[in-house]
Amino acid sequence: MVRCIFHVDLDAFFVSVEQLHDPSLKGRPVVVGGHPDSRGVVSAASYEARRYGVHSAMPLVQAKRLCPQAVFVPVSFPKYVEASRRFMALVGTMASVVEPLGLDEAFLDVSDVVPDFAAARAHALELKRRVRDELGLIASVGVATCKIVAKVASDFDKPDGLVVVQPGEEASFLAPLDVQKLPGVGKKTADGLAEIGVHTIGQLAALPQEVLQRRLGRYGLLLLSLARGIDDSPVEPRGEAKSVSRETTFARDTHDIAHLDSTLQAICVEVAHDLRENRKRARTVTLKLRYEDFQTVTRQSTLNVDTVDPQVLHDAAASLLRTLMAGERRRIRLIGVRASRLSGPERQLDMFSQDTAKMQNLERAIAQLHDRFGPKSIQTLREREKKAEKPPRTT
Repeated sequence: MVRCIFHVDLDAFFVSVEQLHDPSLKGRPVVVGGHPDSRGVVSAASYEARRYGVHSAMPLVQAKRLCPQAVFVPVSFPKYVEASRRFMALVGTMASVVEPLGLDEAFLDVSDVVPDFAAARAHALELKRRVRDELGLIASVGVATCKIVAKVASDFDKPDGLVVVQPGEEASFLAPLDVQKLPGVGKKTADGLAEIGVHTIGQLAALPQEVLQRRLGRYGLLLLSLARGIDDSPVEPRGEAKSVSRETTFARDTHDIAHLDSTLQAICVEVAHDLRENRKRARTVTLKLRYEDFQTVTRQSTLNVDTVDPQVLHDAAASLLRTLMAGERRRIRLIGVRASRLSGPERQLDMFSQDTAKMQNLERAIAQLHDRFGPKSIQTLREREKKAEKPPRTT
């Protein structure tokens, strides 16, 4: 299936934690930040306080003027950090990969956990229930095929929201929203877009790419993709990079399957080389295609065991390629492969078997040849047979 990404955001996190420790605050306008007569600013405000116009980063003095009946409490980071630790531990039990964002939100990749988006909705409801019952907090969840749409969706129906954007509906979901709802579009960028008549995400998505590139440079092209609901960035844990990827853009768009496959083979050799350089093995292979109309799609496959074998990577990616190209008339502009869910260099299954030792010795020998003579210095029999066949090009 297509990727399934959750964005989980705890509603009014600081305030909610304070209410857990002092239930008398529930249902009342609460402002976290300190004494209202101090020179500090609002760190968080309950939804009851927000109705009076109170918001984060507002001077506390101004918040008191807008909502004099509010309860003002000091910031207590140790409590928030502990609540965040429990939250991240919980979501970690419900996804194969979790990418924390600050203390109170995270991206989850559940592509390997749920079979379809109907199951994804049920899984999101279960996550929300567990957050409420086990942590005493409220979470809003956005579900989509990519991170950017999931994040916008989680904010769409706060508090306690759940918005599922079905595959293929990303652009239509985003289109009517104010352009500043798109992450990365701040007030300055929005003002610049307003000068050319762009007020909604849909209007941004409809702009010719040369217009955005002229006004915003390469960043404009990124915004154009995001506005169209195109975002193939992976969900990655903090710290060490958790994926290795390579891609190439063709000099001419092509529909030649043999050409695509041979390019894929070379890319997988490079990815395997990078994995060896980083002393990593991969469990998940993701294929990326960009069509001639600039639509970008990704599909992923989970392997039975971790690998650094370029042929295993290629077999998985080639299977995804055949599926995507079946009945597809559009030519391909770009092709790429990402290896993710990385582990250390040791095999986790059959560590002491003779066959495993032989395979590791073979992989080391191949790596040395590649390092000395280049990635095309040694080929599999399958590669040689494919070259001998020389199928006609259809580009």
